[in-house]
Amino acid sequence: MTFNFAMQAIDQVINSAAKTYYMSAGAVNVPIVFRGPNGAAAGVAAQHSQCFASWYGHVPGLKVVSPWSSEDAKGLLKAAVRDDNPVVVLENEIMYGQQFDMSDEAMSKDFVLPIGQAKIEKEGSHITLVGHSLAVGKCMEAAKALESEGISCEVVNLRSIRPLDFNTIRESVMKTNHLVTVEGGWPSFGVGAEVIARIMESDAFDHLDAPIVRVSGADIPMPYAQSLENAALPQIINVVNSVKRTLNLQVNNS
Repeated sequence: MTFNFAMQAIDQVINSAAKTYYMSAGAVNVPIVFRGPNGAAAGVAAQHSQCFASWYGHVPGLKVVSPWSSEDAKGLLKAAVRDDNPVVVLENEIMYGQQFDMSDEAMSKDFVLPIGQAKIEKEGSHITLVGHSLAVGKCMEAAKALESEGISCEVVNLRSIRPLDFNTIRESVMKTNHLVTVEGGWPSFGVGAEVIARIMESDAFDHLDAPIVRVSGADIPMPYAQSLENAALPQIINVVNSVKRTLNLQVNNS
């Protein structure tokens, strides 16, 4: 039902599904999909509000996708079912209640999204915001709020954690010269950390005009009290202020 309880089967996912193709020298495919809610929910505390994107993204042999919109959810799940490899589909419980417009193309029965391809949700020129799942929405809202102050944000929806579409991120950073990563999971060894490391190791590093900023959940188990839960999760104001700090602008700490 939820990836919060995936540890009960993690040996089968990591040591069996992810490695069988390699250990059989390519003779045995494992076309299986592991699908369920991932990341912070609301008011369900430490054992039910955690993101495992970096856990599964760490493992060779797995493909890992993390949809945001309805288009993502449909196209990526269909791609996962059609793939000959084990695919982990990390949905978000809060996203189940959100509605998105669907294009005629996305409504087609033949619509499938390629695994490993990010999407530019919003084009911009001043700074790149990179996120996946619920964090994409926070990036979009922050970008909209910053428009009124003349700041143009480019929002990259990762869609796929493994393989990671680094080229899309790289090209965006080389255009905007600034980067903020946003995620709901813990900061240590997270998806944002991986994105930042790859930028630092690439030629995109030479295009940065300021240090990269990472926005994430707090490095603690999720509290139960709503006020503490809100403080432990990245909010839109955190993204807005991080953008301003990166661009060396005045920050509103309210």
